[in-house]
Amino acid sequence: MSQDYGTTSASPPRSSSTTLAASSPRPTPGPGGVKQDGHASVLSSVTNLTNTVIGAGALAFPSAFAAMGLLPGIVSCAFSACTTIFGLYLLSRCATMVGKRPGEEGRKASFNEVARLTFGKGWVIRLFDLAIIIKCFGVSVSYLIICKTLLPQVCMTFSRVLRHPLSEHSILLSQDFWLVAVMFVIVPLSFLRTLDSLRFTSQIALVSVAYMIIVVVGWFVLKGVSPTRGEVRLGRFASNTLSSFPVQVFAYTCAQNIFPIYNELKDKTQKRMNTVIFTSIGSACLCYEVLGIIGYITFGSKVGSNIIAMYPASSVFIALGRLGIVLLVGLSYPLQLLPCRECVNTLTSPIKRRHHPSTTVAGPEQVEPEDDDDEQDEEDPLVPKDIDDGHGHASAAGMSNLRFMIITIGILVSGFIVALSVDELEVVLGFVGSTGSTIISFILPGAFYYTAHRDKENKTKWWALLLAMYGCFVMVFCLTFNILHVIHHDGPAGH
Repeated sequence: MSQDYGTTSASPPRSSSTTLAASSPRPTPGPGGVKQDGHASVLSSVTNLTNTVIGAGALAFPSAFAAMGLLPGIVSCAFSACTTIFGLYLLSRCATMVGKRPGEEGRKASFNEVARLTFGKGWVIRLFDLAIIIKCFGVSVSYLIICKTLLPQVCMTFSRVLRHPLSEHSILLSQDFWLVAVMFVIVPLSFLRTLDSLRFTSQIALVSVAYMIIVVVGWFVLKGVSPTRGEVRLGRFASNTLSSFPVQVFAYTCAQNIFPIYNELKDKTQKRMNTVIFTSIGSACLCYEVLGIIGYITFGSKVGSNIIAMYPASSVFIALGRLGIVLLVGLSYPLQLLPCRECVNTLTSPIKRRHHPSTTVAGPEQVEPEDDDDEQDEEDPLVPKDIDDGHGHASAAGMSNLRFMIITIGILVSGFIVALSVDELEVVLGFVGSTGSTIISFILPGAFYYTAHRDKENKTKWWALLLAMYGCFVMVFCLTFNILHVIHHDGPAGH
């Protein structure tokens, strides 16, 4: 696994007709043909991927543990982490296929590019883009709703602690006011073009995660278990046991940002990518396990779906925890908008036909020849093309400034309108998670890798196929539960 990305046994000759224009300089190849065009450190990549993973779903883990028992909860949480790690690993391996064909050296890894190389059908690629758009937009809107819901509660708590009660009609208790206020923070961050430029906001968000863990663990250490705690079981099976599994599965969804992280990573090697993947998912798993175990032990079967809501609202300690949740989801908003914006750009770009010479890329990641009619000539959906920023680095500007502004503003305005109009998206997000999250986390990684290696002697391809089948099972399972819950007027199985 320590081989360099892009290393092949025989590099294909580069035709002069495929040379990029002088105005778009090509990164200097490093040893083994690796393109040294990344600028993000491993720490920056880990920070952004971890922040993408950990969201408001972390608050529901104690409830998920209560639904299935302590030991099954621990095992299920770890199993979900392992399947996510394997899916991200497969995507990182598929990323090495991109840019190997003559004339395609400037392309960067993305769902669109990998799908084009493995499936080659324009309409299929469009469906993948649409799935990512729906998933990321839905999650980003839920973040806005969480912010506008929690901030009035935080203000009420501080007013009680400071003994300065707020009137019923105070603007500080208005959800609409706080939604507008949050947008003033989110909008500037949403116009940043790369994940690496969001590393500092991700670090702030992860500090809030650490504080949330301190709240849960600290309360248990200082106060002990709740006087009204319900029963704690090592294992159980009830009507809500199976429905709690999707909560853990979807809590690890982050595949939408793995290709931007791959493209921006400095000195790309499989070892460095593995470090990013294992550290990010491992940290998230540890966070979820601690919250799930301590939260369940503290409140037992009476724990709610939001662990922070179980603590006294009159405590400043808890109020800061709620404020930390706002920071977590608010600063995570741009991490959902970035892949959404790039996929909108791809989805709204016309499909152009062009001819490529049939060629096969040497090395472990072999790209099979495609039909000319199935080729696409369009920008990368997740990472823009390289344009010199005047400082010797490649800036992320995969679309014109006007198009970038229009798409970004369109997503922001649409999200604001939806968040302003509704107070909860639980049912919609349940179906979005069942489809979009499952497709990009399990089905596509397995399908991409298996398709690219179907004619080779490779044991990993069978594990990849198994992952894709597992994703199909999870999608059918979750959709079935969501439909049944909607019929019975309950919440969806999870998202």
